[in-house]
Amino acid sequence: CYPLLKGTVAVLKWRRKERMFLEGEKIACRSSQDSYCFFSRQTFEKLLIANRGEIACRVIKTCKKMGIRTVAIHSDVDANAVHVKMADEAVCVGPAPTSKSYLNMDAIMEVIKKTRAQAVHPGYGFLSENKEFARRLASEGVTFIGPDTHAIQAMGDKIESKLLAKNAKVNTIPGFDGVVKDADEAVRIAREIGYPVMIKASAGGGGKGMRIAWDDEETREGFRFSSQEAASSFGDDRLLIEKFIDNPRHIEIQVLADKHGNALWLNERECSIQRRNQKVVEEAPSTFLDPETRRAMGEQAVALAKAVKYSSAGTVEFLVDSSKNFYFLEMNTRLQVEHPVTECITGLDLVQEMIRVAKGYPLRHKQTDIPINGWAVECRVYAEDPYKSFGLPSIGKLSQYQEPLHVPSVRVDSGIQQGSDISIYYDPMISKLITYGSNRAEALKRMEEALDNYVIRGVAHNISLLREVIVHPRFVQGDISTKFLPEVYPDGFKGHKLTDLERRELLATAASLYVAEQLRSQRFLGTARIPVAKSKRSSWELSVRLGDGIYPVAVSKDGSSFSVEVDGMKLNVTSEWNLASPLLSVTVDGTQRTIQRLSRNASGDTNIQFLGTVYKLQILTKVAAELSKYMPEKAAEDTSSILRSPMPGAVVAVSVNPGDTVSEGQEICVIEAMKMQNSMIAAKTGKVKAVHCKAGDTVGEGDLLVELE
Repeated sequence: CYPLLKGTVAVLKWRRKERMFLEGEKIACRSSQDSYCFFSRQTFEKLLIANRGEIACRVIKTCKKMGIRTVAIHSDVDANAVHVKMADEAVCVGPAPTSKSYLNMDAIMEVIKKTRAQAVHPGYGFLSENKEFARRLASEGVTFIGPDTHAIQAMGDKIESKLLAKNAKVNTIPGFDGVVKDADEAVRIAREIGYPVMIKASAGGGGKGMRIAWDDEETREGFRFSSQEAASSFGDDRLLIEKFIDNPRHIEIQVLADKHGNALWLNERECSIQRRNQKVVEEAPSTFLDPETRRAMGEQAVALAKAVKYSSAGTVEFLVDSSKNFYFLEMNTRLQVEHPVTECITGLDLVQEMIRVAKGYPLRHKQTDIPINGWAVECRVYAEDPYKSFGLPSIGKLSQYQEPLHVPSVRVDSGIQQGSDISIYYDPMISKLITYGSNRAEALKRMEEALDNYVIRGVAHNISLLREVIVHPRFVQGDISTKFLPEVYPDGFKGHKLTDLERRELLATAASLYVAEQLRSQRFLGTARIPVAKSKRSSWELSVRLGDGIYPVAVSKDGSSFSVEVDGMKLNVTSEWNLASPLLSVTVDGTQRTIQRLSRNASGDTNIQFLGTVYKLQILTKVAAELSKYMPEKAAEDTSSILRSPMPGAVVAVSVNPGDTVSEGQEICVIEAMKMQNSMIAAKTGKVKAVHCKAGDTVGEGDLLVELE
């Protein structure tokens, strides 16, 4: 018993002497001194995390709470990573390529023996659904924080899992229930099923090794790319083909089961906002499900878990059509990337539950105990350029990084910090940004504020896309499907389209920021510089270029505010004008906006992040604007005769040689970045003049690959 003040909460840490941790499970025991008794349960003394990045950090946080010492593994390029610094011990397992480090079972097993770790949490990806890894751990007497080997085998293989789902009376998608041998067989099967079809890796997940095919040619191409991606990501190139359900929702059920036959469903997660079959925005619960459909999906998910004697946290994914018919997609036998939204609405720590189950303890809850409290939304923040196919990877060093943790009800799961490198070797995720509210509108409003207050410099990122999604009328109304992005942005994502009012707000803000900086430059350590001639300037006539437009803007100082005239309309702009801060809170005619000025130069060019999108402006005095007309402009490069890499990555294959004739749309080479393969095609018909790359080369964004005559 520990004496506590009435009504307080104690966080009890590891008690080394007794070699036990105190979970803080309160029981009905009270002394005259208002003491509480806690029931102590021992799990593990030391746990190794066979992963990296944000999920490794996430597991370490729970282990610290439970009093478990942690061991991190890392590649040589991750030596200074955040998860390495957070862990109690850290050991390098090899060079940067995943096959030589995070997928190197022999090296990881050596670290387990060396550090005497009693258990391993695999996180997600890498070895999290590798039955051979789980088997090797079991043979060494090391606990795998996840399901048993037979469950990984059954559910990790999409072909076998579909057969098991059918036997468990779970709704399944029509398709071929075997392994596709080659491209010719893929075409034959696709014709039998009927187009469109989904080609996907049997051992895969996370959108890798998946292609949609609408005809024979796309089936052959999809088979080639999917098998290569599957081999690269999972070491298993087996593929399956099934009917592609057009315009569905992607809704998944979180399950939790123990080794005593108990299993729960922890409600659903809506994961329909996707690009390239990878989730971008998730939320819990779903706006689409009614209680009856939710219960039916949950019960089928639990039935499947019990059919394979599943024990741990797992996710059963479904496709749901417009009539609320749902079909089993796959079961992920691991912790999902988007698990935080479930934790927010249920109050459970899923990592802690996984560790307890792995130790053999029964579940502490019954189905009737599982609530839906409030609403949670998660945005996956990636180092990607959303203007290129909704997100092609970006690499670089985070020169400035500030998470929006000052915003209420915000959670950020990340594994990076200012100075961290985003490399071509791993997934480009920066963080998972989660907001919580008592209802959906509140959670979305907080997400909007959090995205505006997120500072990421040094790499491209997808904040602009995320913000546009969560404020789009269709998303706000819950009218979504897995086709949301291509339907809303059929010509690709172009950023926020300013209304006339927003354009005036941006112009007024940019002009006021320019004047505020001019005024600051006249002061030195808070005191006005000694002028050559006295000047008490209070008005400025400026010319602001935004996009294709040039706008005259008049600014006058009015106390601590600026009065700005744009389009014949006057706006009042106020701010503290802390120009050293990466975030600026500006109020324009009573409307508060959080902006970021990303860059500026002596030519008047400035980049401002406004409503999530970065706008390029040029601010000049009226005289300078007149003179700028005489400045020559650099001619744009003719890109039809050259092919440049749109992203950093590795050249997987080159399909042409100098002298070859290529047709418009013909594949020239394949670039792999973050385990995703991208086909680079010719922009016009012509003869190949020069090839500047070969298979195995590492290329940067903008590097010249091929020239045409």
